[in-house]
Amino acid sequence: MNAALTVKRAVSAGGVVWRRGLAGEVEIVLCGRNADRLWVLPKGTPDEGESMEATALREVREETGIEVRAGQRLKSINYWFVAGGVRYHKRVHHWLMEPVGGDTAQHDHEFDEVAWVPVAKASKLLTYENERKVVREAATLLGIDT
Repeated sequence: MNAALTVKRAVSAGGVVWRRGLAGEVEIVLCGRNADRLWVLPKGTPDEGESMEATALREVREETGIEVRAGQRLKSINYWFVAGGVRYHKRVHHWLMEPVGGDTAQHDHEFDEVAWVPVAKASKLLTYENERKVVREAATLLGIDT
C-alpha cells in the first residue's frame, strides 16, 4: 500500500528578459539543458529574507549572465511536482526585465546554453505551457504578436 506523499509549498522568482534584436524583432532569453531537452525562463529560489523581486534579479543574473532591471510584474504561475518523495505546490513570480549589462557567456553551470531567441520561436521552444503563457503576456505588454 502506498503512503500518501507529504505536500509542501515552494516559491521562486524570475523574469522575461527582452531586447530588440539587430533586425528589430523582440528577443527573449531562454535557458536550456541538453540532457532533458529543456528550455525554460530563468528563475530560482529566494535566499532567506530576500524579496521576490530581489530574488528574480539575482537568479536571472546568475542563470543567464545578464544584469537586468525589473519592469512590470507579470502574472504568477502555479504547478505541482514530486521530488524526493515530497509533492510540491510551486508558485513562480515573474517580471518583465530589460538587460543593462553582462553577457550570456557568463551564465552559471545550471544550464548548458543560454540564448537570445525571437519571441515567436521562444513560444515554440519553451518546454512548459505555463511559461508560454507568461511569454504571451509579456509580448502583449510589449505590443507584439507571438
